[in-house]
Amino acid sequence: MTVIRWGLVFLLIVTAGCGANSRPAEPQDAASNGGKPAQAFRRLTDAQWRERHTDEQYRVTRRKGTERPFENAYWDCEKEGVYKCVGCGQPLFSSKTKYESGTGWPSFWAPIEEQSVAARTDKSWIFTRTEVLCSRCDAHLGHVFEDGPEPTGLRYCVNSAALRLEEKLESAAGR
Repeated sequence: MTVIRWGLVFLLIVTAGCGANSRPAEPQDAASNGGKPAQAFRRLTDAQWRERHTDEQYRVTRRKGTERPFENAYWDCEKEGVYKCVGCGQPLFSSKTKYESGTGWPSFWAPIEEQSVAARTDKSWIFTRTEVLCSRCDAHLGHVFEDGPEPTGLRYCVNSAALRLEEKLESAAGR
C-alpha cells in the first residue's frame, strides 16, 4: 500500500509543472466572440449553467472537476478539426496542436489564439498549478504545464467534458 501511495505522490509531482500566470485581456468587441459579449456568459446563474450542461460537463467546467484519464471522449481522438468550449462555443484548440502526452487527457501544445484561454494560479492541491479557463465564459478547461513539446514547451492538459470537437469537413475535391 505504501508503494502505491508513493507512486501516486510521484505522479502528482511529475504532472504538476507550472506555467504562466497572466490572464489575457478580454476581447474588446462582440464580433470576436461569435456575436456575444464575454460578459453575457459571465452573468449566467448557476442554475442556467446546469441547464446548459450534462452533469459531467457542469462538474468539470463550473466546479473545476477532473475526468478520469483514458476514459474520456478526446484523449485518443485523431480527427481533424477545432475544439471549442462546451459552455460558449469559443474556438480553443486545433487538432493540429494536439499530441499524445501519455496522460490520458487531450493535450495541446498551444491554443488557437492566446486570447482564447486565460490562466489562473491554482493552489487547491499540495502544490501550485496553473489552471486554464475559457477566456469568454470562465469555464474550467484543465491545467497547463511546462513539460510539452516544441515549439512552445507547453502541455495544455484539458478535460474532454469542457470541449466540443467541430470536425473539419472534407472538401468536395477531396472526396
